[in-house]
Amino acid sequence: MTLTSPQGRLTPFGLMPRTRRFRVRGVFDSGFYDYDENWSFTTLPAAQALAGVGDIVNVLEFRLDKPEQAAEIAAKAEQEAGQGFSTATWMEENRALFRALRLEKLVTAIFIGLITFVAGLNILAVLSMTVTDKARDIAVLLSMGARREQVRRLFLLQGMAIGATGTLLGLIVGYGFCWIAGTYHLIPLDPQVYAVPFVPFHPSLRDGVWIALAAMGIAILATLGPAREASRLLPVEILRFE
Repeated sequence: MTLTSPQGRLTPFGLMPRTRRFRVRGVFDSGFYDYDENWSFTTLPAAQALAGVGDIVNVLEFRLDKPEQAAEIAAKAEQEAGQGFSTATWMEENRALFRALRLEKLVTAIFIGLITFVAGLNILAVLSMTVTDKARDIAVLLSMGARREQVRRLFLLQGMAIGATGTLLGLIVGYGFCWIAGTYHLIPLDPQVYAVPFVPFHPSLRDGVWIALAAMGIAILATLGPAREASRLLPVEILRFE
């Protein structure tokens, strides 16, 4: 293949573009569409000859063991290089993509929160129906000396048990699906639109912890109403016609 550099050389016939022939030795797949579509690799002397700049470089790239520290290292590198040099991190160069992903993550969190809220309403409805159905039994327990705090605690424990069981099963299924989908690339994407050929999954322990806490919090809040209602039952009113 023949590459033409826009930075030509001045000749008696005017500015002539600089060209150089290359032999394609391989095709790489980085998994990122923008790089695969627009980037190629060659030796440094060949690139310098094509650009006509001599034995100099105008861009240096650093690969980091900890990519999340790119901003700090970029600031130190720019300070060491001095005036006339600038730095750019991988986060700055892909800012539009990360903004889109951040928005999608927010929308996903809202959807999950709504689903969890509906599940909390189901717990509220189940416990409320249980209080209505078991009102006579609760009245008998209260008349035999059971304290209202014990009845309230009983329904709280029941709601927490339902919430904990659902949360645990959800975490197991969620982390299992993330591992399978991330390993076998189950959800393909159009790389021309999303820049990646599949949906990547990277399970995070911190996300699992706060999701579990939020789910348990909603379950406990949904339990407070039925538990208080059960503890306020009047045995005399319920057992009067028994």
